[in-house]
Amino acid sequence: MANINIRRDVSDPFYRYKMERLQTKIEGKGNGIKTVIVNLNNVADQLARPPQHVIKFFGFELGAQTTMDATSERWIINGAHEANKLQDLLDVFISKFILCKKCKNPETVTQIKDNNITLDCKACGQITQVDLRAKLSGFILKNAPKKNSKKDKAERKAARKAKQNGNQENGNGSGGDDNSDQASPNGEDPAIDIASDDDDFTRKIKTEAQGLEKREVEVKDDDWAVDMSEEAVKARQQQLPGEFKAKLVLNGEDEDEDGEGGGNTVYDQLGSWIQEQADQEGGVDKVDSAAIYLKADELGIAAKHRTVLVLVQTIFDENILAQIPKRASLLKKVIAGNERAEKALLGGTERFIASLMKDQPDILSKVPAILHKYYEEDLISEEDVYIKWGTKASKKYVDLSDSKKIRKAAEGFITWLKEAEEEEESDEDSE
Repeated sequence: MANINIRRDVSDPFYRYKMERLQTKIEGKGNGIKTVIVNLNNVADQLARPPQHVIKFFGFELGAQTTMDATSERWIINGAHEANKLQDLLDVFISKFILCKKCKNPETVTQIKDNNITLDCKACGQITQVDLRAKLSGFILKNAPKKNSKKDKAERKAARKAKQNGNQENGNGSGGDDNSDQASPNGEDPAIDIASDDDDFTRKIKTEAQGLEKREVEVKDDDWAVDMSEEAVKARQQQLPGEFKAKLVLNGEDEDEDGEGGGNTVYDQLGSWIQEQADQEGGVDKVDSAAIYLKADELGIAAKHRTVLVLVQTIFDENILAQIPKRASLLKKVIAGNERAEKALLGGTERFIASLMKDQPDILSKVPAILHKYYEEDLISEEDVYIKWGTKASKKYVDLSDSKKIRKAAEGFITWLKEAEEEEESDEDSE
């Protein structure tokens, strides 16, 4: 789907502040009819505001009851409401609760102090007042986070993006080299539009799964039989290209909770399958993400952290910066906020980088940009995971010398995160 300007009154196609157009779905009938905003999480994240604020604003403006379920990402308004009407109301929300009153820039952070709500503009530095007479203002004040608690992640990210934009204009960005295939910090890469919609990805998985079930009925059981003897497994492994066998390393990690470490495991089977599909399709970029997830699910490892290790080493190549946004939905589905899986993402990335370092030494210069892509796509939920990883080299995934080189290359990104956290803590202490 094509993104639209956050300020829809701006017709400039190169306006850098973008968001998804609201997508709605009408459910039920009669008195039980309701409107589900399918992509509210994505839109709220692009606006750097909690989705609760947006859905409550709609409810107040429409005089309708709303239901908020952040866990299942279900955002519901009672009654039937057209997407265009809600998009118009979103323009009002943006004008009142996001845009700087001076420069009309959306790079603002909400601040709450002494029962006042202000917008701190990270673009021009102006602090402007939010109208406290609005019903949503009362909701925001009533549900304000307790003093000294961490700011909402979306707001922290907005502040960091603003700071980074300013640094990049002066040539001091944290994202490493300014690669042409790297998405802008404000999400203007069209590939992100496709990858970021988790609901679309889930629907695609279900559709393909139904197709597989139909085909299974038409095929005899014997046709699905695979020789899993030790000799046959070794023979299939030897048929893999040497480059792939060198790249896919799973046994460097201790056995996981299922005792599936070493030998021909289901993880090796997944990696082999992805490589086979890439060979058949003419490149790993042509292997469908939904099909990969279904294969992992078939093997019973869709929710395992070691699956992330396999994915990082098989779905990426030297074009990783362009590939991350396209594979973000797949990775999010497997990682699912699991810290162990998030660490596996970084560990797998170490192995991926180390596998290319000898033939492509310039891959190290891309490490900050790779980590920043992960950050932009919210593949890792807490900044501390990055910081702890970057603090000390480890031989868990690669040789210690390679681990040190990779973390050295990542210093710019890690330093940026640390400084941002320190500034936030200082701001909160001063409030």
